Amino acid sequence: MKRMLSRIVVASGLLLGSSVVSLVHAADVAVAKPDAAKGEQLYANGDAARGILACASCHGAAGNSTIPANPNLASQPHEYLVKQLVDFTAKDDKSKPARGGANGAPSIMAPFAAALSPEDRQNLAYYLAQQALDPEAAGTASKEATMERGQHIWRGGLPDRKVPACAGCHSPNGAGIPGSYPRLAGQHPAYLEEQLKHFRSGDRANNTVMHEIADRMSDADIAAVADYAAGLR
Repeated sequence: MKRMLSRIVVASGLLLGSSVVSLVHAADVAVAKPDAAKGEQLYANGDAARGILACASCHGAAGNSTIPANPNLASQPHEYLVKQLVDFTAKDDKSKPARGGANGAPSIMAPFAAALSPEDRQNLAYYLAQQALDPEAAGTASKEATMERGQHIWRGGLPDRKVPACAGCHSPNGAGIPGSYPRLAGQHPAYLEEQLKHFRSGDRANNTVMHEIADRMSDADIAAVADYAAGLR
């Protein structure tokens, strides 16, 4: 009986360890209940006194980006957004941020994220999680020639290369699972393709599972599934 309980505890720990919530820094978890109004104010206007630029200048009104290189943030899970803002920032002077840019360069987000307090991160994420994805700003699938391939990878994965179905974690309609996996439906396909390549190269080193999955995918696989995912609703 003790051995069985021990196994249950270990298994539970592994599941929790894979969740976004457990990976967020303790400082962020300790913040009081997030304030969406403060998050909206910071998102829309920034804070010049602290050198914080308005997030809306790159990510659009209410998190609806009209620039394919900049992701839509509206409707993303609160916990996921907090984790990403944490991962853009180095833990100390001797380490690199878990989320970097191409070819080992710092992400363009690094200085912006570093200027945020744990409270800022929580407020911004809480505000964005409540915003609706605007159909006019949402990304969409546009490559008919690869649609079947993208759908195959999304729904069934690539068993011969041990690539699991994307739908298993990000849900069949791409809405994601709040607290664990991000929304991919309506995201810009160019952004999704870029991030999968960053996972594959290790430049984005904040999710070991995604690195292993992307490492087994070709450029053609990545482009096909990124385009298909963008068209989900």
